[in-house]
Amino acid sequence: MNRFFKYTIRIIFIALVIVAIAAITYYQKDIQVNTLVKKYCNKDSRFMPLMGMQVHYRDEGNQLDSIPIVLIHGTASSLFTWDSTTSLLKEKKRVIRFDLPAFALTGPNPEKDYSIAYYCKFVDSFLIHLKINQCILIGNSLGGSIAWEYTLLHPEKVAKMVLVDAGGILPSVQPKGAIGFKIAQMPILRNLVKYITPKALVIKSLHEAYGDQSKVKDWQENRYFDMLIREGNREALIDRLKYNLLLDETVKIKQIKKSTLIIWGDKDQLIPVENAYKFNKAIVNSELEILKGVGHVPMEESPTAFVNSVNLFIDKK
Repeated sequence: MNRFFKYTIRIIFIALVIVAIAAITYYQKDIQVNTLVKKYCNKDSRFMPLMGMQVHYRDEGNQLDSIPIVLIHGTASSLFTWDSTTSLLKEKKRVIRFDLPAFALTGPNPEKDYSIAYYCKFVDSFLIHLKINQCILIGNSLGGSIAWEYTLLHPEKVAKMVLVDAGGILPSVQPKGAIGFKIAQMPILRNLVKYITPKALVIKSLHEAYGDQSKVKDWQENRYFDMLIREGNREALIDRLKYNLLLDETVKIKQIKKSTLIIWGDKDQLIPVENAYKFNKAIVNSELEILKGVGHVPMEESPTAFVNSVNLFIDKK
């Protein structure tokens, strides 16, 4: 028993030493939001006081467009994921995008509610504030989950919908997934992630979101990392990941009647391409576009092909 006790103490000591070394090596102080505003905002950036937050958004393109495109990003992302898409779409359309609560420059929700129901309330409040009565809703990943849920709640406000590697249906086999997301979901490591955030881990997660990892640029790696360590965002991400992300909502999705385009990268490691076919089968009035060699964020990795598909869909009567 004495030997076992000594062995246990030794293991605990070694573990504490490892944690201490990690803390010294990888500790990352929060970046103040004002610093990031100066670095990443431009003439199109605006901030809306909404639901206890200053919501970062951009409203670009044809302001006479009565049915604008509204873009919703995914987990740990930002409105910047739509940069290339927006530059192509705004030649004809009004294009609106924002940083969701918990992420990027918008930052944490003071109520710490990151349910899909909350996000739908947020989107509705945002659109009401901008006096938008109807839109074309495009959502990626978490943003896709929000998009289809919002469409079910407010079908009169959505003219058409585009789901991009969207959440909401369980794959038959658990996907590989990004390592950063998996670590953040481990109870033992959750609190450490608030302070110890290796940049290499964030970079690896970003690379895993691409089909062709050579397309990831240094400035993208830096921006994703900066947005993650914006004050309050790491804790908000952990709070978001406490929600059950593995719900299968096929029954609800089958209720969607709205004209829908489903776009998916066939190299998606986070939500496998088999789910694209499941969405297509579940939504009666839907079309499917599979992008070859592309990962979880087609709008970043293959913006021209992505926008071509979106434009063809939008132009259909």
